Amino acid sequence: MFDEPTLAAIGDLAARLKCSPAALQAVAEVESAGKVFALVKGKREPLIRFEGHYFDQRLTGADRAKARAAGLASPKAGAVANPKDQAGRWRLLAAAAKINRQAALESISIGLGQVMTAHWKKLGFDSVDDMINLARRDAAGQIDIMARYIEKFGLDDELRRLDFTGFARGYNGPGFRKYGYHLKMAAAYKRLSGDAPVSGATGMLRMGSKGAKVRSLQTLLVRAGYSVKVDGDFGPSTRDAVKAFQKSQKITADGVAGPETFRRLDAWKQAPEEVPGGQGVTETAEAKEGLGGVVGGAGVEVARQTVEQAAEKTSWIPGLEWISAILSVIAVLLVLGGLAWIAWGWWKSRQTDEGDVGPVMEHDVPDAVLA
Repeated sequence: MFDEPTLAAIGDLAARLKCSPAALQAVAEVESAGKVFALVKGKREPLIRFEGHYFDQRLTGADRAKARAAGLASPKAGAVANPKDQAGRWRLLAAAAKINRQAALESISIGLGQVMTAHWKKLGFDSVDDMINLARRDAAGQIDIMARYIEKFGLDDELRRLDFTGFARGYNGPGFRKYGYHLKMAAAYKRLSGDAPVSGATGMLRMGSKGAKVRSLQTLLVRAGYSVKVDGDFGPSTRDAVKAFQKSQKITADGVAGPETFRRLDAWKQAPEEVPGGQGVTETAEAKEGLGGVVGGAGVEVARQTVEQAAEKTSWIPGLEWISAILSVIAVLLVLGGLAWIAWGWWKSRQTDEGDVGPVMEHDVPDAVLA
C-alpha cells in the first residue's frame, strides 16, 4: 500500500520502538487505509478527521453557541458528521477555525496514525501548528507522530508482543471491538509477515480483556490500594494499576495479569474460595436498567402494572373482554421476558473474554468490519 520512502520510514521507527516493522505497518495501514496524502485545492494535505465533540469541549460562551448553531460542535461524539472526501473535511476545519482557530486545530485526528492533535503538548511539540506541519511535511513525519503517541501512551509493549487486542484498546479506545480494529490489524500483519500474530499475553488478562475475571482483578487491586473502576473493562487505568502492583511486588511489570500476579493478589481475598467482584442476579446492568427501560429491571414491573390496570378496566366493558384477555397475556409475557433478560445478563456477567485474536486472516474478518 505504501511507497518505498514510507516503508523505509516505518522500518526506522519500528527499530526505535523495538517492534516488528510489519506490526507498525499493519497499524498504519488500518488507520490510513494505506493513503498518506490527499489533494485539496491542488495541494497535498495529510488525511484528517474533524471531531466536533473535541471542538465543543474547547469552546465557551458565544463561541460554543455559534459553533453548535453552525453544526460544527456538539457535546456528543460523532454528532458532527465528516464529509467522505478530504477536501470537505479541510473545509469543515477552516469553518471551525473562523470561530476559534486554536480550538479547531486541536480537534482533528491527522496523518497515517490518525493521532488527535489535542495531544500536541504531551507528544513533545511546541505548538499544535508544529504537529500539523510535521504531518504535512512527509510520510516520515506522520509516522513519527504515530510513534510518539505509541511511546507516550505506553503501547509499545503491546506492539512488541503482537497483542493487537491490547494495542487497539489503548490506541482506539473502548469501542475498538465495534469497528474490529484488532481484527483488521491482525489480518494486515498476517498478510505482511506471512505469520499469524501470536501474542505473548495469550491466555492472560491484559488491555482489551473484559468480563468476570477482569472484575475480580479490579476488585483485588482496589483492596490493595489502587484506584481503578470495577467495571469489567481492562483499559489503560487498569493496566497502569497492574504495572504499579507488579513493581511493588518486584515481579515483571508488563501490565499483564498472569498466574504470578494473581497469586500475589490472593493476599487480598477475604477467603480462599471467594470470587471477588462477582455480581448477583439483581446487580447486573440488565437487571437494573432493563432493555429499553421496559424488559428487565424496575421498568418491567411498572409496565406490567400499567397493562394489568388496562386489562382490569376493559374487562368491565361488554364486548371488550377479549382485549382484557390479550392485555393479561401481555402482562405475563413482560414478566417472563424480563426474567429471561435478567438471566441472560447474569450469565454474561460470569463470562470472560481474554482478548485473544488467534490466527485471523483478512478473509476471516467480516465485510462490515473491513469496510
